[in-house]
Amino acid sequence: MTYEAVRPAEFPWFRYDGYTFSLGLARTLPDGRTEAVLSGHSASEYDPGAGRIVVKGGMKDQVRTAYAKIAAILGAVGLGFADVTRIVENFTAAGLADYVEAEAVRREVFGEHLPPASTVVVDALLRRDALVEIEVRAVTGGGGATPIADRILRVSPEGEVYVPTAPPLGPSGEKPVDQYRRCVETAADWLGKAGLGLGSVVAVRENISPDVLPGEVDEMRRMRRELLGPDGLPPASSTVVVAGLAGHAQVTLDVVASVHSPRAVFPDGWGHLRDMGWTPAIRAGGMLFLSGLDGRDPGTGEAAPADDVVAQAEAAYQAVRTVLAAEGLGPEALCETVEYVTAAGLPAYRGVAGVRERMLRDGTGRDPVWPASTGLVCAELPRPGAQFLVLPTAVAG
Repeated sequence: MTYEAVRPAEFPWFRYDGYTFSLGLARTLPDGRTEAVLSGHSASEYDPGAGRIVVKGGMKDQVRTAYAKIAAILGAVGLGFADVTRIVENFTAAGLADYVEAEAVRREVFGEHLPPASTVVVDALLRRDALVEIEVRAVTGGGGATPIADRILRVSPEGEVYVPTAPPLGPSGEKPVDQYRRCVETAADWLGKAGLGLGSVVAVRENISPDVLPGEVDEMRRMRRELLGPDGLPPASSTVVVAGLAGHAQVTLDVVASVHSPRAVFPDGWGHLRDMGWTPAIRAGGMLFLSGLDGRDPGTGEAAPADDVVAQAEAAYQAVRTVLAAEGLGPEALCETVEYVTAAGLPAYRGVAGVRERMLRDGTGRDPVWPASTGLVCAELPRPGAQFLVLPTAVAG
């Protein structure tokens, strides 16, 4: 059940060859259904007059263009919007003010089919004028559905349970750690509607505002260990400092759970991380969810130079390969990568494409099937000096 790159016969926005990512990946499941995971798509398009890729229009126009691209990619493998199981909307801080416009277009596009939507706020997108970049996953028929108030949970064929972004549903003025607990309570309530508990959580992305203090981040980590994940171990995790969150929130959580029993993955030499309360990866069913990896070697603690985003990316992808190898997998198992780069690392970020070119090959000399990928610019990363972090997902079987 390996993924293949989706290659639409008509894709008028730009030539998609030559990149180290795919527009999207698709595979045929044993029951004949088609499953797809798409890269993040913005309103970028090639302008012949300018001789370069540009982004045009305000929020409403940009969202419509992004969904037109998504429709073309899904349509190339016989899927449509009624088959979407998850949406991730990556808004810039500047674009968040026009969120209602994006929401209106989303409702117009999907109609009564309601995929769970995760909302991520970032400093910027790689295309300077882009306000939003949208990722989707889909499967024939749209997967299993569980209504939760005005939202919905959807279950993928691999048993992944996609949860909308969990906000801190409480009064304003609460401390970040109290907001974190409220986010967990919200996620627990929603998962409970599907007959699952917090022990089923396999991955969590923690979005925190810049004014959250380091000590408060440490408290959140302790809470993650206490409340989330299997067998007393935290789930695969990443923490990103974002430019702004809606309302009074200083923290939100994006949670993925699984109907399968989760199992923690520790490569040889990484066992000490168990005592530190950090889990490199969680395997559940046929999926492998990796924690966010930056320029530090988790085995030795050695960090790549603080001012070298390319070296950090190389160290991060070497760590990815180490985790995959612990499960008998190579880089060809990757189906998705989400890369975060800080503003400080952005000027040299173009060099990361060369790192992906080298590190994501399987050693056979064949051209790889590049994973679906999204690149985001964040305010900062929690570890001092970190300029790069990758959040990968792989197919384990």
